[in-house]
Amino acid sequence: MRHLPFSNAPADEPARVVAEPSAAGSWHVLGAGSLGTLWACRLARAGLPVHLLLRNAARLQAYREAGGLRLIEDGQASLHCLPATDVAADGPIARLLLACKAYDAQAAIASVAARLAPGAEVILLQNGMGSQQAVAEMLPQARCIYASSTEGAYRPADFQAVFAGQGFTWLGDAGPVGLAEPTALLADLERAGIAHQWTANVHSRLWRKLALNCAINPLTVLYGCRNGGLADHHDEVATLCAELARLLGACGQADAALGLHQEVQRVIQATAANYSSMYQDVEQGRRTEIDYLLGYACQAALERHCEVPHLQALQARLVRALNKP
Repeated sequence: MRHLPFSNAPADEPARVVAEPSAAGSWHVLGAGSLGTLWACRLARAGLPVHLLLRNAARLQAYREAGGLRLIEDGQASLHCLPATDVAADGPIARLLLACKAYDAQAAIASVAARLAPGAEVILLQNGMGSQQAVAEMLPQARCIYASSTEGAYRPADFQAVFAGQGFTWLGDAGPVGLAEPTALLADLERAGIAHQWTANVHSRLWRKLALNCAINPLTVLYGCRNGGLADHHDEVATLCAELARLLGACGQADAALGLHQEVQRVIQATAANYSSMYQDVEQGRRTEIDYLLGYACQAALERHCEVPHLQALQARLVRALNKP
């Protein structure tokens, strides 16, 4: 990998980063959305071999026409010319980052499952909950790793990502398999500057992020505002946080419930100028991940006979809003 530093050129004239052979372990990235692009570009920039997997020949052609992936940081763009194939290509996959939307995860992994080498590492970087567990059940031969990230990124156009805020990623095994930490994988993340921590309790992190998203994302859609606009709806946010904390406790995730309202307030303030991922999906006419956020939370409450009337009402309001012609 040859890395050219960011130039002072405008975003339509990015510095070029050209992929070259490397002896390091290879990464495959399936899902060229905001986080998939962000990870792929940073890994490649660190000199690691990264191979994109596109869902079909049409997407592969679109990628070629785009000339690569563009990562925009602090107004400066870099173009990363990574090798790419569609999912129908041959060849084993030893390390896969699955960064597609939650509702696409099962179909996406099914398209490459036959290529996964025995013991392959599969990082599941989906929003909400439910899709990761479904994928892990499909891959008994692989080491599935759950990831919960607070990275801020959005996609202004196909094969582009704007790095909107440095965050943190927690990773951990999908099941209690008792394996040693994947030191080579974690070393790659360190080399790429992806702030991370391996944890034996990644499920708590996933539940915590689910609660944060349920308290923030739906309201930004309903009120048509940036995250900071929720400061005008303090009482509603506080009520939702109280119900979500009660739900986390009912699900055996008491640690994830600690200080939830305070953290939601902190996130609202820290990301005041940002639009939530759900807001962006709605604005761009994309399907939302409501089934893996509010839907998952409300179903968990129903199964545990946990009363969350405001959360259920929020889900109903959002469904009505999304189904309006």
